[in-house]
Amino acid sequence: MNDAVSTEPRQKLAIATTENPVYVPGRREFFRYRELGVTEGSNGAMRAQVTEAKQGLSEPTGWHYHVCDQQFIYMLKGWVDLEFEDGRKVRLKEGDSMMIPGGTRHNETATSDTMDILEISVPAKMSTVVCDPPAGL
Repeated sequence: MNDAVSTEPRQKLAIATTENPVYVPGRREFFRYRELGVTEGSNGAMRAQVTEAKQGLSEPTGWHYHVCDQQFIYMLKGWVDLEFEDGRKVRLKEGDSMMIPGGTRHNETATSDTMDILEISVPAKMSTVVCDPPAGL
């Protein structure tokens, strides 16, 4: 039996229902962010939200990176086009997923007219830093 006492804050069960959605402010005014309770339940170790778009991007978001360990996205509905600092261009469609390491420069260039993304970040606190495009892009 392990008698060690953890110094980590205790985590608790987090439940989010579609009947009582909780929307929170987010990084982009043209998206809506549904909080799934994971930030509170994990004591800030992780965040999970559904990002919803009701209209496609009218212009790219601009080059940026996130200050976090990693960000995971899973496309629930629609699609998003992204470009990355290594020159790679990706279209994620419904059912596709991607893990983006923190600090990776990227740019969202287009989306479908409607889109839902499950987004998870570790840790929960994630900031966005606007940056210059990579050289040659």
